[in-house]
Amino acid sequence: MNTAYLLIGGNLGNRKVNLENSRSLIEQQCGHIVHNSSIYETAAWGNTNQPSFLNQVLQVETLLSARQLIRKILKIEKTMGRVRQEKLGPRLIDIDILFFNHEIIKLEFLTIPHPEIQNRRFVLQPLAELVPQWIHPVLKKSIAELLQDCTDMLEVKKFS
Repeated sequence: MNTAYLLIGGNLGNRKVNLENSRSLIEQQCGHIVHNSSIYETAAWGNTNQPSFLNQVLQVETLLSARQLIRKILKIEKTMGRVRQEKLGPRLIDIDILFFNHEIIKLEFLTIPHPEIQNRRFVLQPLAELVPQWIHPVLKKSIAELLQDCTDMLEVKKFS
């Protein structure tokens, strides 16, 4: 059994329903969602001229390999209507693999751990809610330490 940490998020349509639908499809096609963080809202990162995002981290137990998991994730995004038009642009749903076990994977189409975890508070905050002591296999720091050191000052607040 493999453990994957996924970040789901989006800023178009009914954001909360889109997260619910993506969780359902992940549960059906990828594996069992063991834990999930609270839902957080944050302004768009990078390209700021767009609606705010809702984000959530999921801990998923899966029999899939990392390659199989990314293929399923891309299929889920497509099924939900995601169209990739511009980098850091608005999107209905985005699903990223943050960690896969403690593996370091570098493929043409997939890098694990996700290379921007330490630079994005909207990733670190929900991740720290679930696994503050998890050690980043490349940076050798806990998620709590990465959050404390993060220079991204974008406000991340729990969504109600």
